[in-house]
Amino acid sequence: MCNRQSKGAAVSDKFRSIDPRTDPRWERFVQSHPRASIFHSPQWLEALSRTYGYSSLAFTTARDGEELRNGTVFCQVESWLVRPRLVSLPFSDHADPLMDDPEDLLGLVEFLTCESSRRKWHSIEMRPPHLDSALRPWGGLGDGHEFLLHRLNLQPSGTDLFGGLHKDSIQRKVRRAERERLQYQEGRNEELLRAFYELTVMTRSRQGLPPQPYTWFRNVLDCLGENAKLRVASKDGRPIAAIFTLHYKRAAVYKYGCSDARWHSLGGMPLVLWRAIEDAKASGAAEFDFGRSDLGNRGLITFKEKFGAQPSRLAYKKFPNPSERFAGAQWADRTMKRVFAAMPEKLQVLAGKIIYPHIG
Repeated sequence: MCNRQSKGAAVSDKFRSIDPRTDPRWERFVQSHPRASIFHSPQWLEALSRTYGYSSLAFTTARDGEELRNGTVFCQVESWLVRPRLVSLPFSDHADPLMDDPEDLLGLVEFLTCESSRRKWHSIEMRPPHLDSALRPWGGLGDGHEFLLHRLNLQPSGTDLFGGLHKDSIQRKVRRAERERLQYQEGRNEELLRAFYELTVMTRSRQGLPPQPYTWFRNVLDCLGENAKLRVASKDGRPIAAIFTLHYKRAAVYKYGCSDARWHSLGGMPLVLWRAIEDAKASGAAEFDFGRSDLGNRGLITFKEKFGAQPSRLAYKKFPNPSERFAGAQWADRTMKRVFAAMPEKLQVLAGKIIYPHIG
């Protein structure tokens, strides 16, 4: 319960909110903080704002004019369809609360849960990748969705990294792609983006999901500049596999992947991922982040682990404490996937434009 008459009032006086897209202190802070990722950056927040209209805010104990020593960033997701909610962060696999003092984090959770009624936030969600229940006081936040997060340590030599790839599923596929003389391209231009998006629509259709809007990927490229890159493998000029990677400080991120299933045997996806790992290693990155995987998606989990990526638990935290999903939810999910899979591609693209602003 929030007791504004005593402790709650003291907590509310402790925190200030800033706009992390415009306050120069935020960029300086995330550049210096060891747990900050590309998802904390003002550039990523700007892409979210341009595409979906989300406002962003960061909470800190710093006063006006003081340099930031801590901060946790959120977007306010609201639309005509859904009630306002606070998410850290939408369309981001994870976003660590950058608060090194557990008491500050506990105080922030209490502050936000107290503020939720006044600011009409229907829910609050945090996505912390460095989960340590002994050190993280989550207060009124309960466990939400749970995933596996895979990361690859890039400290070994390039030879050792290649040797760590699964011999049959990855090494031989990379060699097959080279024998087939697949063309590999990387960059940020419109031609590569169109090739990537065409494969994205194809892949999402297989998965029974609408694609995110084309403008989302364009805005990420525009806002992140050289920190975002497309990588495409083609056979005789036909794009057959592509990935969208991000880079920030000493971490590379595999954010999106797509392919033409008719050409999977040629090894296009292993090729572009291995090239991305080589590039990350050469640029001085210490880690390659393969992103989150649903616990039930054993195929994707196995694929990432065949690159040598190590899994860790990623549990989202949510207020109010989420209840058990009702028994029919999985059936409903499967039904919606069948509906989307049966749609013509143009309708799938239109559905993505309509749906995604509401579900961040």
